[in-house]
Amino acid sequence: MRLIGFAGWSGAGKTTLLARLIPVLVGRGHRVSTVKHAHHNFDVDKPGKDSHTHRTVGASEVLISSANRWALMHELRGAPEPDLPELVARLSPVDLVLVEGFKHDRHPKIEIHRVEIGKPFLYPDDPFIVGLASDRVVPGCPRPVIDLADIEAIADFADQHAVPVAGIAWRPVDQSAG
Repeated sequence: MRLIGFAGWSGAGKTTLLARLIPVLVGRGHRVSTVKHAHHNFDVDKPGKDSHTHRTVGASEVLISSANRWALMHELRGAPEPDLPELVARLSPVDLVLVEGFKHDRHPKIEIHRVEIGKPFLYPDDPFIVGLASDRVVPGCPRPVIDLADIEAIADFADQHAVPVAGIAWRPVDQSAG
């Protein structure tokens, strides 16, 4: 399995980009999985459904299965949030793992940057950002910059810069430096 991340500020369009990128990569014959970090409380279950009831009354894990899919929900119940390597280790083998978020981890990432967000670039403080996908030209950027609208070029770049999961040094980037 190879992995590449997509990092950027909230509202930069990471999810929108991945929704366009995944079909291109799958169309090229790749089996693709994603890992997304949520910075807030989220729920994939609906009140009134059996699985929601099982989880809210105390089940540590709830596995839902049907003829079309299965899903496993795991409640942390106060335990620490798993880190990215723990989460990736739970995935079934695929060709490419696309990571959305986890911007402080030490894996290769493509920064997604939109001018309208008004936030600074991440790449100056993160040596693991291998390129940028932006809606503008970035003069003086020491990393390759790809037009955010050029999904084929982003797919090429992601495929070329994804690295084997086994070769990643997973320690988080030190935010106190630089």
